[in-house]
Amino acid sequence: MTARPCPACEASDPRPYAEKNSYELVRCGACATLYTRDVVEQIYDDYYDASNLEVPSFVARRIDEIVAGFGSGGRLLDVGFGAGTFLEAARRASWKTAGVEVSLPAVEHARALGFDVVHGRLQDAQYPDASFDVVVASEIVEHIIDARPLLREIARVLRPGGLLWATTPHGRGLSSRLLGASWSVVTPPEHVQLFSIRGMTQLLRACGFAQVSISAEGINPLEIADHFRRRVTKVSRRISSAYAINEFLLESPSRRFIKHSLNRLLSATRLGDSLKISART
Repeated sequence: MTARPCPACEASDPRPYAEKNSYELVRCGACATLYTRDVVEQIYDDYYDASNLEVPSFVARRIDEIVAGFGSGGRLLDVGFGAGTFLEAARRASWKTAGVEVSLPAVEHARALGFDVVHGRLQDAQYPDASFDVVVASEIVEHIIDARPLLREIARVLRPGGLLWATTPHGRGLSSRLLGASWSVVTPPEHVQLFSIRGMTQLLRACGFAQVSISAEGINPLEIADHFRRRVTKVSRRISSAYAINEFLLESPSRRFIKHSLNRLLSATRLGDSLKISART
């Protein structure tokens, strides 16, 4: 077990926040990132199994749209690829793909689909400098005690001007503000930090990214309603309800417009629960 400074800005100004799962949670007084003061390295080799290696079809369609926004095909690396949904979308869009994942069942699943993937951490893969045009790291950095080595390695393997596309929960979003430590995303020791926009921006710039754009999008109204009804939202309920809400909002152009407008409002007020990150070297 080890005590640590802020994982975003490295300040040593922790403000007491709460205790959950026997871990002390603090908020950085400098950048407002929420993090566990003491941490234990987690093992994720069995994180995936048959129950979570498939995603709904509407998620695959949405990821197709995201990949289309990356431009014409080149070389794409997915760090922590999980079910391999980004790898499949990139292959459909004629990208050359590679992946790195610490969970062996996920690696075996991806290899069965014909992907060239590495079991381990990005540093283990030893890719040459400037190997990729795009690196995807979705829902990864909240799990890693020190994300700096990973982000520096991503910057190294990206070509000059290459894109990092990433997502991570927002430690200063609406759910964090309203629900506090009862928010189901606050799950130490699985999630050891929830970054603020300021903290994530500082971290990315310190790791070699010159252009950083971060929006804060999405909320789960069901979990907020559960909180005020004094009901505990389990992680499985949060995930299934989020899927249902997003599928409903993506079913028609009018609902897509509503979703887009809500996300613009959440991002403008910095209250969305998920950080959407685009950063270039």
